[in-house]
Amino acid sequence: MSVLTNTNIATEEMAERLLGCLLVKQADGVTTSGWIVETEAYVGVLDEACHSYNGKNTPRMKAMFEQAGTIYIYKMHTHQLLNVVTKERGNPQAVLIRAIEPYEGENIMEERRQKKGVDVTNGPGKLTKAMGITMKDYGTSVLEPSLYIDTSHKKIPLAVERSKRIGIPNKGKWTDSLLRFTVKGNPYLTKGKEKLSVDNGWSTMLD
Repeated sequence: MSVLTNTNIATEEMAERLLGCLLVKQADGVTTSGWIVETEAYVGVLDEACHSYNGKNTPRMKAMFEQAGTIYIYKMHTHQLLNVVTKERGNPQAVLIRAIEPYEGENIMEERRQKKGVDVTNGPGKLTKAMGITMKDYGTSVLEPSLYIDTSHKKIPLAVERSKRIGIPNKGKWTDSLLRFTVKGNPYLTKGKEKLSVDNGWSTMLD
């Protein structure tokens, strides 16, 4: 069993475990990839910031209610945000992929974004545009191409920080819940004003 389909793992723990995994997308005949450096956990029907809060279920949310490893993408303004479902069918919890550190095809990502440096992928809408992730990926499995997460070749964070999720106002305790996970010292974080690490926050060892 892949760790990505292990429903015994809490969504918060899955959000942390995804740090350092390689997100890979094959689109337009090219491959782009990047190390996941920032995630947010959304823990289902009790979570007031989660789309499925209080059991809400609409046609656009169908993938959220599918089995672990299903890709759930939603639109926010002009952006498309990538989530990975973490629990068994009917238990709508997911992890939002917020930022990546480019690995393969960085020049392609720069062309798509018309940007250079950390601004290419330091946000959930930025990384999907950079990697060519679209609504066509909605409902597919994160275990196989064309959009997948490689857990077999993983970077190890020197330190992981937990903090409040971004842009979650007026949700009671869920506004302040520490459900955002980041690789400490990585320059590609959404709010990259923290002290940077010489090695971008990674150990020299791979899993």
